Amino acid sequence: MILDYEPGDKATTPKNKDWGIGQVQSIIKEKVTVNFENVGKKVINANLIELIRTWSKMDLKEKKKIVLDLIGTFETASKLSLSLRKKGLKETIKEDNTPVTNGDLEVNKIFIDKISELTPNIPIVSEETPLNKNLDNLSTFWLIDPIDGTYDYINNKDEFTLNAALIINKVPEIGVISAPAKNRLFYTYGDGNSFEIINDKAQLLNSKINTSDQKNIKAVSYSDKLKKEIKDVHDKFKVANYTKMKSSLKFCVVAAGEFDLYVAEPRASEWDVAAGDAILTNSGGSITDMDGNKIYYGKKDFKNPGIILKSARLNNGWTIKNYINYYSFSFHIRFDSLCNSKKLH
Repeated sequence: MILDYEPGDKATTPKNKDWGIGQVQSIIKEKVTVNFENVGKKVINANLIELIRTWSKMDLKEKKKIVLDLIGTFETASKLSLSLRKKGLKETIKEDNTPVTNGDLEVNKIFIDKISELTPNIPIVSEETPLNKNLDNLSTFWLIDPIDGTYDYINNKDEFTLNAALIINKVPEIGVISAPAKNRLFYTYGDGNSFEIINDKAQLLNSKINTSDQKNIKAVSYSDKLKKEIKDVHDKFKVANYTKMKSSLKFCVVAAGEFDLYVAEPRASEWDVAAGDAILTNSGGSITDMDGNKIYYGKKDFKNPGIILKSARLNNGWTIKNYINYYSFSFHIRFDSLCNSKKLH
């Protein structure tokens, strides 16, 4: 019998929801002692009564392990997305009048299968399936956009991305994004721990260290033509120039310090931005609504407000953890091999 919890973990039992959340006290073979908030201590036979770990929080080691297990999956899915496009995509139109391809659906299945294996008790919400979208009070859950930028994907352009984020207490803490056609992969598992894999090495995203001309503020935009509310923000930050870019790749290049700013009116769903939010925020940058408020996830319609992304140097937000990670050891972490499950030294 394999249990996914240990003493100290919080857990619930679906059979007795009124018991509330409990803390696992001890495990002796199949006998599990749990101290529940509403009924006190109970000794449960794990063979007879299901006990589900609650993920109200997760330590850095746990998050790091999940991310490293996902990297191989992202590499496999990235190669598949390009292979399917080369063979010729099968396209259909969804109810919202947007396209979806067999590439979207096959990548989606790969992600759901792997994430369900890694965290079987955490709900998964994906753009491409109705599963869990009607759940009330989502707080800890996965958000997946198997292919962000489907139009680019269909039209043989190279800025489409694959995305997965783990939301804990309505805030994205884990994020993985790959841009297969650009051969770029970004990930994060905690504050000060955002990376890009370059030549099989994990390089810390260090946009605060970028000491290029502070007056030369560069922005990315999803359109060549700026709407007034976006232009007003560009003017506020004295943007020198901006570059058109699609998909969540915008978050990654801002996190990497290649650009400083991205502004958008309300147009994106939570699965479009959650992974990028985690990568950017954990690199010392920031994402807020147009009034400077933090973005939270799990809204009923999964719609986001207008957003402003700032790099770490523009945000002046590199944390102590960023500096410690940047200056310790070398600026990267080597990977053991080219196998699917890569490990950090």
